[in-house]
Amino acid sequence: MEYQALAKEILSHVGGKENITSLVHCATRLRFKLKEMKKADAEGLKANPGVIMVVESGGQFQVVIGNHVHDVWQAVRNEAGLTDDTPVAAGDDKGSLFGRMIDIISGIFTPFIGILAASGILKGLLALAVVCGWLTTTSGTYKIWFAASDALFFFFPLILGYTAGKKFGGNPFITMAIGGALTHPLMISAFEAGQASGAVSETFLGIPVTFINYSGSVIPIILAAWVSCWLEKQGNRFLHASIKNFFAPLFCIAITVPLTFLVIGPVATWLSQMLAHGYQAIYTLAPWLAGAALGALWQVCVIFGLHWGVVPLMINNLAVFGQDTMLPILLPAVLGQVGATLGIFLRTRDGRQKMLAGSAIAAGIFGITEPAVYGVTLPLRRPFIFGCVAGAIGGAIVGFSNSHVYSFGFPNVFMLAQMIPPGGVDATLWGGIVGSVVALTLSCVLTFVAGLPKTPVAAEPVDVVPAKANEILAPMNGSVLALDQVPDTTFASGLLGEGVAIIPADGRVVAPFAGEVASLFETKHAIGLLSDNGIEVLIHVGIDTVKLDGKPFIAHVQVGDKVKAGDLLLEFDREAIIAAGFDLATPIIISNSDSFGGISTVASSSVQAGMPLLAVAG
Repeated sequence: MEYQALAKEILSHVGGKENITSLVHCATRLRFKLKEMKKADAEGLKANPGVIMVVESGGQFQVVIGNHVHDVWQAVRNEAGLTDDTPVAAGDDKGSLFGRMIDIISGIFTPFIGILAASGILKGLLALAVVCGWLTTTSGTYKIWFAASDALFFFFPLILGYTAGKKFGGNPFITMAIGGALTHPLMISAFEAGQASGAVSETFLGIPVTFINYSGSVIPIILAAWVSCWLEKQGNRFLHASIKNFFAPLFCIAITVPLTFLVIGPVATWLSQMLAHGYQAIYTLAPWLAGAALGALWQVCVIFGLHWGVVPLMINNLAVFGQDTMLPILLPAVLGQVGATLGIFLRTRDGRQKMLAGSAIAAGIFGITEPAVYGVTLPLRRPFIFGCVAGAIGGAIVGFSNSHVYSFGFPNVFMLAQMIPPGGVDATLWGGIVGSVVALTLSCVLTFVAGLPKTPVAAEPVDVVPAKANEILAPMNGSVLALDQVPDTTFASGLLGEGVAIIPADGRVVAPFAGEVASLFETKHAIGLLSDNGIEVLIHVGIDTVKLDGKPFIAHVQVGDKVKAGDLLLEFDREAIIAAGFDLATPIIISNSDSFGGISTVASSSVQAGMPLLAVAG
């Protein structure tokens, strides 16, 4: 499997399968809930090149992976033997109330965050198409695409019923059925009839029922799911094994559904409206200040994984008001970090840093800022601060303009389409555009001018040990691997020559002796050297990396250049190579082995660049 090695590494550093209570993933990170957090080795995991960052927050052990997080999540599940039906050990639920809340919210919403964002984007694009005159709301094309974009939101109680049921430890199909009851056509018709008559027209066992339209609602089904899961556990505890499989679900739906319509639903709806109106009251007092605060602090919340705490509030605003003012403010916060990363990309002369910045910009435009924050702006500090400052200024402009979104989604460039009001383009949309552009431009300019040290940081020098005659020094730091263990039969068989391999610990290749560059592949993944003593060496970074077309590689020499031991030859992006699914094992081959009496490895299991690696017998 492509990510099997990374999955094994992650499992070993979280304390093994037996220490995992639950595992979900969001857009970029694995979210573990562990039985014992002290068994996890965060520092050891941070050293893995396939891991961007490790964060312990909200009662979760969060492993930031990047855009390919789903593949890694699947690999971890496969490696640990976890399935949807696998019972997990009960964890320690002690901890802060806030931490438990974040864990519950992320566990309920993260499984469908991708389709949630996609639905919101499609809604925004449809609004754009209508404003531009490309579609009409009466056309069949519009209706079909609208149904595709609106289905998730309309049937929110079903989706949340399933994920909430799993999170609360019950049968998710029972809670999904309860969500279905809330959106059943009979209940929708009863609600509409009540709206038309203005009076309560139905009862349950003589008790008057106030019907509410629960389509698109969030809090009622979550509370109902909790009640259902509690009832299910009690039923499984007291009922005989021969009948509990169908009587426990029977009690759950027979009790929870009417209880939801009578008590849980009205109370939760009242709570939803109180939250929405409470936020709106605060926002109305000083919208520019709310925008500045959210724009400045949003990325800080993302770093610690605390941003999930406000996601239900955004969705609740959309359910109550049909629009939300919080999401537009977050777009400048995201673009502030993208702009800072762009400033680094334009300013830096460091090849590896430019490569990291380029890939992070692409991800950031689509709302994924972790690669930019963890890999580029936060390590340099000032760019991150500039991004937050620009996000605050842009957020203040958006807040002052009273910009809204009309569907949920990730804060990314597509959100501009989601800001289009139903009546057409107005000043609120332009405020959102101006605030976003200001954040992007300001952070880029500030970072370009003052975000990087004026004097480039010199590469760490390589301590070169004086080599003996016909001795080859290590061209990189890393773990030594016997050539026959390389996962490529051509190298492992010795057909290309004798030698050894190194699994690199960083992204630098230096000259192993004094000589000249004999060849350099166009894709820069391999280089041939000729020593002053006539030894021909091939250094091939990774296996099958020729398929990457040179993207992760930067050459600092060209054919014919004279080099001395320790000179920098190549740089490469280890993370990009691993993310692309290629093995990093780097063969160091003596191409003209037949001209010598023998080749022997003199290094131990690990080696530093510039230390003895191979001895060539005359």
